[in-house]
Amino acid sequence: MALLIDVASGVLIAAGCFFILVGAFGLVRMPDVYTRAHGTSIIDTVGAGFLLMGLMLQAGWSLVTLKLLFVLAISFFTLPVVAHALAQAALHENITPKLAEDRRTRALGKDAPTGTGDESGKA
Repeated sequence: MALLIDVASGVLIAAGCFFILVGAFGLVRMPDVYTRAHGTSIIDTVGAGFLLMGLMLQAGWSLVTLKLLFVLAISFFTLPVVAHALAQAALHENITPKLAEDRRTRALGKDAPTGTGDESGKA
């Protein structure tokens, strides 16, 4: 039974580490504050959830498990709220999403891509 708990907690901890690592790489590649806030909110919630569940399995039935459960509940409810507040603050500062800027410039005909693969807009 102890081997099964060790394997299950190892899988959960590895999954949590994987999600956090992929989220960190994705954070660097995302174009603007809105997609970064969305991505980090999901990755933090899922990655931290898996990590804490794996740690709860390792702790067994004890006070530590109850404390980890409280940390999981608090992070589950607060991390998305923090990401939403960050996005609202960016919106309040009139920061436009990158995709909206691209669509606006294409609609106005400024630096419209020619479709030839040349990113400078020149034929």
